[in-house]
Amino acid sequence: MWDKAAPAYDKQIAFYERIWFTGGRQWIGARSRGRVLEVAVGTGRNLSFYPRETTITGLDLSPAMLALAARRASELGRVIDLHEGDAAHLPFDGATFDTAVCALSLCSIPDPQRAISEMHRVLVPGGTLLLLDHVASTWPPLHGAQWVVEQATRRLAGEFQTRRQRPLVEATGFTIAEADRLKAGTVERLRAIKP
Repeated sequence: MWDKAAPAYDKQIAFYERIWFTGGRQWIGARSRGRVLEVAVGTGRNLSFYPRETTITGLDLSPAMLALAARRASELGRVIDLHEGDAAHLPFDGATFDTAVCALSLCSIPDPQRAISEMHRVLVPGGTLLLLDHVASTWPPLHGAQWVVEQATRRLAGEFQTRRQRPLVEATGFTIAEADRLKAGTVERLRAIKP
């Protein structure tokens, strides 16, 4: 599905970034340090926001998305180490990265708990997890509307509208250092630290 979506992805997500996820990628970039792993890197939309001194490794299931990320990195003059792979089975040794990022993707990863556990595993002690995603609204009428929409998006694209990652992050053993809920609670940004 993501290979088919890749050519139009940037145009589609740009609209949502302007009205819904405003400033999210900048937020991630400002908090990224050292050796960065981006899980579900997609077309590489975060690349222009990472500090120049960071080293970037990206992982995605979709070869078409990875090809676009490679092209974007080249256009930006950034070196990025790209890997095809599954968020639930990261092909990296433990304690390899200083920062792990997952932006707008845990909503469609089949086993988000496993993906978060894998990011925990590959982070060094004191490493940072950065998450940005849409989550279940704090406003009951909107939460109900999200549930209705989810009945279609879950079947068509494997995308959940009513997940919430924070409890999974805490259950994995991370310490929450920063948390924001925006847009009637439908957008969550988390910075968490591996003890």
